[in-house]
Amino acid sequence: MLKVDQYSYIRTAHRVYGKRIKQIARETGHSKNTIKKVLRGEYSGYKPRLEQLYPVLGPYMNMIDQWLQDDKKQPKKQRHTAVRVFNRLRAEHDFQGAETTVRRYVREAKLRLGVGSAQVFIASDPQAGIEAEVDWGRCIAILGGIETWLKLFCMRSKFSGKHFVRCYPCERQQALFDAHIRGFTFFGGVFPILIYDNLTTAVQKILCGKNRVLQESYDKFRGYHNFVPRFCNRGQGHEKGGVEGLVGYARRNYMVPVPVADSLEDLNRKLLQECLAYGNHRIAGREYTVNELYEEEKGHLLSLPDIAYSNLETAGGKVDKYATVVVDKNRYSVPASYAYFKVNVVLYVDRVEIFYGSKKIASHDRLYGNNKWSLLPEHYLELIAQRPQAFESARVIRQWRPSWPHCLEELLEKFCQKQGHTKGIKDFVSVLMLYKDHAAGDIASAVEKALLSGAGSSEAVEHILIHKESDDEQSFSALDNWQSLPPPDVSVYGQIGGAL
Repeated sequence: MLKVDQYSYIRTAHRVYGKRIKQIARETGHSKNTIKKVLRGEYSGYKPRLEQLYPVLGPYMNMIDQWLQDDKKQPKKQRHTAVRVFNRLRAEHDFQGAETTVRRYVREAKLRLGVGSAQVFIASDPQAGIEAEVDWGRCIAILGGIETWLKLFCMRSKFSGKHFVRCYPCERQQALFDAHIRGFTFFGGVFPILIYDNLTTAVQKILCGKNRVLQESYDKFRGYHNFVPRFCNRGQGHEKGGVEGLVGYARRNYMVPVPVADSLEDLNRKLLQECLAYGNHRIAGREYTVNELYEEEKGHLLSLPDIAYSNLETAGGKVDKYATVVVDKNRYSVPASYAYFKVNVVLYVDRVEIFYGSKKIASHDRLYGNNKWSLLPEHYLELIAQRPQAFESARVIRQWRPSWPHCLEELLEKFCQKQGHTKGIKDFVSVLMLYKDHAAGDIASAVEKALLSGAGSSEAVEHILIHKESDDEQSFSALDNWQSLPPPDVSVYGQIGGAL
């Protein structure tokens, strides 16, 4: 095929410099007929065929067309691809032609039949403070030294591109509501329209078209905040493509490398700082930065309710023989004295509070999953002191023990050597009881001092704790020279009326 510069050379060589056709053909390597066509102006490079013939596919064309026609009645993800057509032809009809031929024919046939045409998107120009998109993602973080899977909530303004991101242990409805409330607070108002997938915490049933039957509690929540939900068509995640991209952006930029935090709350404080810092750049095609557009849209948002939405869940229960209450398939401890009593439970997203009447008797971090136990040692130590034989096998001790400082293990061993196994454990439990009123660091320091001094009882540890802030450092070391000390002078005893 002639290139443009060759075409120009042939015409210039002949018309300007008078070179003969034979000479030009020799110089260019093209035939004389090609040179003549160029000089006549007939040759214009590659010309596509007006009609592509498929002699090898001739016997199969009608059958392929019928397969593609039948696909119109099937789900989009279960329709014939060109590869599938090729494989069927080979397997079912011993087709010997090339795959590229089948691909070319199927592409043209789909266009002719109106099947599976490429999706075309409509460019949008969102209004300020009207729409936001919402979605969940999944990520990993190390919380308190433990690798933990988390759910990543994302809310993004369609107009400004400003976003809010927060992690939760689950995607339950209570977590969804909490995330919305925090998101609205972050943006300074409520978006009139929120765009979602068909998440089950909001949608009870999908009807024809855009119609949905909403979950009753979700319908109450959105009515309280006066926004209108809009749900995407099934399998059409691109309808909220902005927040789909945000999920990936947040994972790549906020969760890489895998974040390490003391707690989930600590991690979320870091994420909030990232969200606040985001926005000093311009999104492609925008005249202003994200933060400048955000400042513009803030005045268009709906105001937050004067009274915050109550996002609490309550439940009743009865304390069992293990001094635990079963809530949502998990167990939470209460003081042993409340065994077999009826109690009330208040559930927050991140914690559980247990009440007897109006008195709060226990508070726990909330558990997610099934058959997990949250046991607070202070609820069982008095009981263990009465039954020291249960110390080693007690679930609360087995859960707590791995996190002990090493000095506690040394103290336990010393108590058992000095006082015997049973009495030693009872006395050691008295040391553990000190955690109720003293900081863990102070107890560890007191235990280390007691070990250095040779003290062998809980009273010594408690004494050190009580006097830890004294200006005068007291020595608790044993008197090595007690045998050589002078005898006491008791003569003064008679002076005060005592009888010797």
